[in-house]
Amino acid sequence: MKIVAICGAGVGTSGILKVNAERALARLDIEADVTATDLASLPVAGADAQVILTSPEFVEAIGKTNADVVVVQNYFDVDELEAKLEAALG
Repeated sequence: MKIVAICGAGVGTSGILKVNAERALARLDIEADVTATDLASLPVAGADAQVILTSPEFVEAIGKTNADVVVVQNYFDVDELEAKLEAALG
């Protein structure tokens, strides 16, 4: 399974999302390849992703995708990520 965390530059927010998504997935006992990337690279990086993690401001820019788009309000809240990933993957 592939999960892609995105932000504008692909460094700060997406990196935080990646680390905390890995923590949430460990709690759920789910194995996945989690990567961080910038919005411009999403068509390539997210082409085979099952889930895209993002913030509200990037949802419209993601465009058409087969992945579940999970909007995260608080990047530091592992409980929020865990609940949203469980809903998307369950």
